[in-house]
Order: sequence, then structure tokens, then C-alpha cells
Amino acid sequence: MTDIQAVQSYLAQVQSRRKVMIWCISLCFAPVILFTAATFKLGSWQRDLVEGAGSILLFVAILGRAWCTLYIGGRKTVVLVNSGPYSITRNPLYFFSFVAAAGLGAQTGSISIAIFMALLGYVIFLPVVFREEAALSSAHGQSYDAYRRAVPRFLPRPALWRDIDSVAVDPRILRRTIADGMIFVLLALLVRALMYWKQSLPDLPQVILY
Repeated sequence: MTDIQAVQSYLAQVQSRRKVMIWCISLCFAPVILFTAATFKLGSWQRDLVEGAGSILLFVAILGRAWCTLYIGGRKTVVLVNSGPYSITRNPLYFFSFVAAAGLGAQTGSISIAIFMALLGYVIFLPVVFREEAALSSAHGQSYDAYRRAVPRFLPRPALWRDIDSVAVDPRILRRTIADGMIFVLLALLVRALMYWKQSLPDLPQVILY
């Protein structure tokens, strides 16, 4: 097995762990929904505003992840991708996953839960990112090390933007990324349904959050 193949195999394992992490976030979210309540009541304009903003974040996250896939498209270990979204942040896919987590949390009507979910995603994914960085440094050497020094890990820095004339798209990977994004939509619908169902349990202990 060549060095590149070894790195590809390792990153495939990391990606599998990443999917497990997403389900871990979802499981952690369940008790949060059951035992917390937003200050804003169902049907209030404030509640609708928070939930609507969350829906926009989910939409942006799904489009953003698809946009990133146009550039990365399974080529992470073959070439160093440093254009488009990868020119302003080293991990735009993870960044948009944090955006999706915040959007999912906002479906509860609570700003606090939205922030908590984004931070939870950050804490859970950070060890995975560290492993990816080590693998990419092994695959690309000094080129990746220079890229790592110049471009922030998560928070985009628009001033660094640079693009290329064309990209090669793998439709299979793009479809898979969009399908993965639809999981967030499904979870958002489940959250909404659970929030309404919870109204039939008035004796359930609740922590009120802004």
C-alpha cells in the first residue's frame, strides 16, 4: 500500500467516526429537548423569529456543504485543495456542520440551545479534525504545513479568498453530501414534532432557557 493509499484508508476511517459523531450529537440533543423550554412561547413572534432563523441556517448549511463538495470532491488526499471555500477556512465542511447544529438547536425556539448545539458540535468534531490534519500533513508535507499556517482552522477569513477557473465534480459524492444534509432537515422536523408533543406533558420538569 502506498503512502497516499494509507492516508486515504485512514481518512475513510475518520469519516466513519465523523458520522458516528453526528448521531452522538443527535442523541445528546434528545434530553435537551425534553427537559428544557424556551422563554418564548409557541406561536409568539419571537419564537417564530428564532425558529425561522434556524431554518435559514439549516438551508445555508446544506448549500454550503454542497458548495464545498464541488471543490473537495474526494480529492483531499490526492491534491491539496486550497481554493474556493478552502481558501478562507481549512475545514469549511465542519464549519457548515456547526451552522447546521445551531440551526437545529434553534428549532426549539431557544437561542441558548442553538449556541449550545454549535459548541457541542465543535467539541465533538475537534478531535476528528486533529486526526485529519495529521493525515493531511503526512500526505502533502510542507505544502499543507504552509497552508495550515496561513488559513484558519474553522472561522472563515474572507480576505484570503482565491478561486480557480473550473472544478471537476464527482456527482456521486455531491449526491451523498446533499443526502447527508437532508438528515439535518429530517432532524429539524422531528424536533418540531417533539416540541409540539411535549405540550401534552405539562408535568414534565423543564429548565427555562432564553
